[in-house]
Amino acid sequence: MSSQPRVVCHLDSLIEARGITGAALAEQVGITPVNLSVLRNNRAKAVRFSTLIGLCEALDCQPGDIFTVESD
Repeated sequence: MSSQPRVVCHLDSLIEARGITGAALAEQVGITPVNLSVLRNNRAKAVRFSTLIGLCEALDCQPGDIFTVESD
């Protein structure tokens, strides 16, 4: 029995590559550190477009750099 595909967040590697802290990124994007942690730990059920745009601008990337869809 195969499981459903899932969206996987790659913020940890982007944050590390950019040399920014999670707290600084959250402040720059305008979200709480707790909400950023929910994203980073793949516990988010949805992402606002405004948050996604803020993350992309802050990290100089595209949505596909932050999220991928993976199957087990």
